Amino acid sequence: MDLSVVIPIFDEQENLPLLFDGLHAALDPLTLSWELVLVDDGSRDGSLEVLKSLAGQDPEHVRVVAFRRNFGQTAAIAAGIDHSSGEIVVLLDADLQNDPADIPLLLAKLDEGYDLVSGWRKDRHDAWLTRTLPSNAANWLISTVTGVHLHDYGCTLKAYRRDALSGFRLYGEMHRFIPVFAHSVGARITELPVRHQPRKYGKGKYGLERTVKVVLDLFTVKFLLDYANKPIYLFGGTGLILIGLSFVTFLLLLIRRVWIGTEVLPSPFFIISVMFAILGFQSILMGLIAEMSVRTYHESQEKPTYRVREVIGFPGPTE
Repeated sequence: MDLSVVIPIFDEQENLPLLFDGLHAALDPLTLSWELVLVDDGSRDGSLEVLKSLAGQDPEHVRVVAFRRNFGQTAAIAAGIDHSSGEIVVLLDADLQNDPADIPLLLAKLDEGYDLVSGWRKDRHDAWLTRTLPSNAANWLISTVTGVHLHDYGCTLKAYRRDALSGFRLYGEMHRFIPVFAHSVGARITELPVRHQPRKYGKGKYGLERTVKVVLDLFTVKFLLDYANKPIYLFGGTGLILIGLSFVTFLLLLIRRVWIGTEVLPSPFFIISVMFAILGFQSILMGLIAEMSVRTYHESQEKPTYRVREVIGFPGPTE
């Protein structure tokens, strides 16, 4: 299979027939074999029945994955990727705010040598205060913290080469960070402006609380990217800083004892100094335990600590 279009779906009954027609109009002219992997994320309207009907109409192209209950967009995307077989994977929302007609543009950009092409909703048709402003703030924060600069992390419309999606798993609400994880395994990334349309049917599933989740998830992503393989750098570094602060505080107390005659033990700064020393020592021990856990993880599952793009000049297994 050349192309898989993965679409998470939650209560989009009215949009699905229009989406199906739009996808056929965009994909039929392509000289690629393609499939639609439609993941019903526990819809409570008639979405699943519509999906079953579409699968009956077009069994050659349509695959349906139905969850037992609502597990969230990240789980739906992960399931769609797991059940797809295309060498290229395109993610798309079912709300028709992204135009399926933009998929060929992403594929053409992918052919220029990129591993990931991210859609950029340059002209958004959403409420500015509750959707666009928090999204812009989240995009700036993610780009600044991770160093992967994209204008629109929240746009689901993205095209990936399958190997750019390997080497990591998606949990929680991590789907918006897929470009960051792909970059961590060496993917070449670019972005492309795509059309954005007002929602015709149904209502949005996210509000301002999504920004809070982004900030919390960003802590996890930053740790996984920078310290997952060397946690001693984080825990040990924090421990050394705390021990250093303890030493400086105790030294100042001694200087004050010599020059002014103030007792050291009754001072609250002495307690703070001791506390910093204990916390620093514990942090270093936590780093060492984390290092042992990381090594157990990699060695027990034979997880590589590197990613190879291609091998040139080595003989094949039958040569």
